[in-house]
Amino acid sequence: MKSIRYSMGIALCLLGMGLAASPAFAQAKKPADAPQAQPGSNKVELKPMQKRWTKVCGKDPGVKKEICYTTRDFGQKEDQPPVMALAVYDPKGDKNKIVRLLLPVGLLLKPGFRFSVDKSATQEGDFEICFPNGCFAQATVDPRGLSRLKRGKMLNVFVKNQVAAEVVFSVPLEGFAKAFDGPPIDPKVLQAEQEALKKQLEQRAAEQRKKLEGGGK
Repeated sequence: MKSIRYSMGIALCLLGMGLAASPAFAQAKKPADAPQAQPGSNKVELKPMQKRWTKVCGKDPGVKKEICYTTRDFGQKEDQPPVMALAVYDPKGDKNKIVRLLLPVGLLLKPGFRFSVDKSATQEGDFEICFPNGCFAQATVDPRGLSRLKRGKMLNVFVKNQVAAEVVFSVPLEGFAKAFDGPPIDPKVLQAEQEALKKQLEQRAAEQRKKLEGGGK
């Protein structure tokens, strides 16, 4: 299957598709009884960066099965880079699904992260690996967890920043269920969208450089 690319750090792939061997994939973690957010948490409400969720399917040669993923990027403003990317993986024949996130750098990795849908109990997940422009984290959801994602309105992701203060990223789930249960995007359409996105990011970077150069002068 082709590498999976997100707007945030478009050159990063999701490290292949070797998810079946991951301990997080084998068994879903039990929801925590902790409160939804700690007092004084900094809540960041993000907006979708694309018009719709994108579903992509392909065969993973590592586990020799078809895997689909439904993904979307989220940010604070359209003229800024995405803050978070979300993908939900659906390996054919497996009842559990994978929730994978691309989060900003500068977070405390050891505590991992928590997430919840609307006001449901939180569930834990772990960070997997970091690159200069983002950190990958993932968790497993059972059929009940997937049902909450498909019915829910908002996904809340709880992380700790460098000073151990809690930050809550909230992203809308509208349209997720339809995309997850619907047909995958045409590969040609996906390639065209990726190329257009790459040009858009390059244009924004060039405009930012001009502003910086102008300020320096």
